[in-house]
Amino acid sequence: MPETGKGVAYGLGAYVFWGSFPLYFALFEGIPAWEVVTHRVIWSCVFLVLLISVLKRWAPVTAALKRPAELGFVLGCAVLIAINWGVYIYAVETRQVLQASLGYFLTPLVNVAMGLMVLGERISRLQKVAVIMAAVAILYQVLLLGELPWITLALAFSFGTYGLLRKKVELDGLSGLFVETLLLLPLALLAVAWLKARGLSHFADSPWSMMLLVSSGIMTAIPLLLFAGAARRLKLSTVGFLMYINPTIQFLIALYVFHEPLSTAKLASFTIIWLALVLYSGSAWAGRARA
Repeated sequence: MPETGKGVAYGLGAYVFWGSFPLYFALFEGIPAWEVVTHRVIWSCVFLVLLISVLKRWAPVTAALKRPAELGFVLGCAVLIAINWGVYIYAVETRQVLQASLGYFLTPLVNVAMGLMVLGERISRLQKVAVIMAAVAILYQVLLLGELPWITLALAFSFGTYGLLRKKVELDGLSGLFVETLLLLPLALLAVAWLKARGLSHFADSPWSMMLLVSSGIMTAIPLLLFAGAARRLKLSTVGFLMYINPTIQFLIALYVFHEPLSTAKLASFTIIWLALVLYSGSAWAGRARA
């Protein structure tokens, strides 16, 4: 299979996986979001150590760790993905999945803007209009609804920037993900030790909570590996286009599983984002056809 085809397959797998995450993280009810994040880091590291050992892929990892001065982009990826995890889990626990889905609808347009401003990618006038429409939708929520959709903005910009920095990392998907989580591991271990010392840890509450927290490592690593594989094979704008799958699944789960209310005003904001995505997608497809 050509590299572009592999990238599309990896992207589809990652976004379907992520789109179904509200159902998974709803099971963590009663465990604070930041505690879940610490366990996601720890158990992702454990799972990746086993995977890299089985595949005998330690060479790129050790080579990267011997060049600490070049790990700046990897550290940036690690911080951004930790922020994204924490905000997303909080959104699920507080039943604000609609806000989360709006953040992931917005992310492709953030990718387009970053591709233009940072990578120097050329975009059409219609694509520029789409980015402006997305900004109008957020401004609408701030001015008319009287609320800053911070969950939406935090998810969109943290994941959009993660995708941008991930393209700067020379490591392959598996090695890059492991080094990212490895850089976060000391803080995660300190946090778990502090929780244990204060009697606040939920890890040993029951076999169910223990199993959930351990499984978070595998559930985290699989889609991130798929995404890393897609990001290295596809243009940033193409990665953003595939991401429509993720927020669509989340939006449907929020409405029909969690029964979150959708006011007319919020629907208007969603509609502006959707129209912007249609405009951007139509322009992108027209550009490919001409090419």
